[in-house]
Amino acid sequence: MTNGILPADLVTRNRQVAEAALRPWTPAFTHGDLQIAHVFVDGDEVTGIIDWSEAGQGDALYDLATFTLGHEEHLDDVIAGYGTDIDLDVIHAWWSLRSLLGVRWLIEHGFDPSAPGCEVDVLRSRM
Repeated sequence: MTNGILPADLVTRNRQVAEAALRPWTPAFTHGDLQIAHVFVDGDEVTGIIDWSEAGQGDALYDLATFTLGHEEHLDDVIAGYGTDIDLDVIHAWWSLRSLLGVRWLIEHGFDPSAPGCEVDVLRSRM
């Protein structure tokens, strides 16, 4: 907000949404950066997952949120394949939190967080 990159109302609303991620959760083994570029498929079958450098104990919903970040249209399919009750508010919270934290990093490293489908679009979808 200080640099005028994101409007104050966008940040404030997404901070409110992100609070749902800060709850007690059952620890699970997580990938830590599960995104589509790290998953290999052949037809409908997953054949490999790479880049386990951030793997460890964490919130399983963080992995699901990261995997669907910017691809809300596929969330229902991912949840159906996961096979358990999923709290959508927590998925949305992780989207907001990860996007709020990612904007600065992207800008500092020469990327545009307001490119179509990127972090700013994710933040706007929570409004």
